[in-house]
Amino acid sequence: MTDGTDPTTPGLGLGLDAGGTHTRWALASADGRVRAGGDIAPMSGQQLASEAGLAALTDTLHTLAAQVASQSAACGGGLALAGLVAGITGFDSQQMPQWQALAAHALGLPVAGVRALSDIELTCAAAFAPGQGMVLIAGTGSVAAFVDSSGQMHRAGGRGAIIDDAGGGHWLARHALQQIWRAEDAEPGGWQRSALARHAFEYIGGTSWAHTRAWVYGASRGELGTLAQAVAAAADDGDAAATALLQQAGQELARLVLALAHRVGWHPLALSGRVFDLHPTITASLQQALRAAGPNTLQVQRLDTLPHHAAARLAASPASATNPSTMPH
Repeated sequence: MTDGTDPTTPGLGLGLDAGGTHTRWALASADGRVRAGGDIAPMSGQQLASEAGLAALTDTLHTLAAQVASQSAACGGGLALAGLVAGITGFDSQQMPQWQALAAHALGLPVAGVRALSDIELTCAAAFAPGQGMVLIAGTGSVAAFVDSSGQMHRAGGRGAIIDDAGGGHWLARHALQQIWRAEDAEPGGWQRSALARHAFEYIGGTSWAHTRAWVYGASRGELGTLAQAVAAAADDGDAAATALLQQAGQELARLVLALAHRVGWHPLALSGRVFDLHPTITASLQQALRAAGPNTLQVQRLDTLPHHAAARLAASPASATNPSTMPH
């Protein structure tokens, strides 16, 4: 590691995209090449607010440091770690000093070499220059966002699973289990005729309510969201209820874009997040809803720059050290 390294010295930049399901990291050199990467446990801004959260976050950062140390020497050609840029779900700028101190200590970086922003801001910066486009993020949760030409971010959604996050993985999992157990209330044992229930119970590891209860209430928000994979698998088996849920997810995600566009105008739209990898029905439903309500010329595409790659390039580039709008696209 680089204890005391000047953050303006060219070297390897470490970028994080920390979400509710996992954290993806990448190392990039100043020429923009991504040299290495990996996955670690999820991280969030909420962890900074409790002792248990801080302990878990500290453990995760030390795991990250070990992974980076094992790869940086081989991929960096002798380059030191120049800095860290992290996009973190639930992060607030007021938490910056606490985050900087924690991450700098774990990674052996000077505090000035550690920066963070919300995962939403990171995705916006990875997708478009300010004022050029909207993003729709659907992972564990869901949010639509737009950074205007003055750098101000406008958003719709992203309120968390208790309030909304409709169309995200957690929402899909919750609604699938709700349907399954309401059907069981009406006809115990009827789950055997439901591909949705069979796939969900296989994922959970048992068919009883005790299995579901233990899994759901023992899982984190992100872990629960992974059950959306069972919904997609059931749709592939022709399950009408699962297909309808995926269609509804697309409609809910379109609602976020429509709400945002009503305020900021129509702009090209970039899609980001693992929900769009679940099943083509979600994107098809989203695009159908947007075509029905928006301009026929709306450009919709998957984000072609991974946020953690963009963050790593930003961390490796002294020229963009304090200005995310200069992030390479």
